Amino acid sequence: MNTGSNEPVVADSPEGAAGGTKPEKPFGSRAPEFIKARRALHLSWQVGVFIVGLAVVVVGIIMLPLPGPGWVVIFGGMAIWATEFVWAQLVLRWTKRKVTEAAQRALDPKVRRRNIILTTIGLVIVAALAAVYLSKYGLEMPWKINDQ
Repeated sequence: MNTGSNEPVVADSPEGAAGGTKPEKPFGSRAPEFIKARRALHLSWQVGVFIVGLAVVVVGIIMLPLPGPGWVVIFGGMAIWATEFVWAQLVLRWTKRKVTEAAQRALDPKVRRRNIILTTIGLVIVAALAAVYLSKYGLEMPWKINDQ
């Protein structure tokens, strides 16, 4: 599944051509050369990589509603697939780019200030609602409620 070009690809990044980017690995299979040289062996290798990656992704999906690092495991499965399949390499590069952009936006002072203000307003509203509830109904613990 090689694209035919083994030249490094430089990712599109906010830094542009300032020299702040490193060349990325070329697209295509990262299987050892002796495996890629034999078609049947390479196809078996790809099937094995796909099955292992699928198992890891399924475990990650199961972990989403359960305790555990579901998203980390899912991206681990995608990384396994990316060792062999171009489509997974493209998905991982896009994801890395989006995560980097989100991290840069989160560090922006204007965004941080806005988030702090919104959080403070939300906490004040919750505290006011709790005060109104407690003033009207008081604080009765569930195990001390009298049957009437």
